[in-house]
Amino acid sequence: EVQLVESGGGLVHPGGSLRLSCAASGFTFSRYAMSCVRQAPGKGLERVSTVNSFGGSTIDLDSVKGRFTISRDSATNTLYLQMTSLNPEDTAVYYCAKYDKSSISSWPRGQGTQVTVSS
Repeated sequence: EVQLVESGGGLVHPGGSLRLSCAASGFTFSRYAMSCVRQAPGKGLERVSTVNSFGGSTIDLDSVKGRFTISRDSATNTLYLQMTSLNPEDTAVYYCAKYDKSSISSWPRGQGTQVTVSS
């Protein structure tokens, strides 16, 4: 059974930084692409960034380009999202998800971690 546990969220001032972590278990983490997705209040899921099994990454959301960096450590089965220059529009619940070609809403994901950017 896929298990994903996010941590590292919280309240941060505009311009601040956070690093989210996601501990993965129940599957061979190193073999799969992983994504970070988020859901802002009243909005649908949106894919933020994806890292393939080799560590190559893409930023899938234009608004976070140059500010967010996704990475993975397959030795510890951990996914990371480094977020800098945060702004209130980044406020959302952030999830890590096991990427596949189906609809984003069907991707296995964790319980999420809340990120709130506010002064």
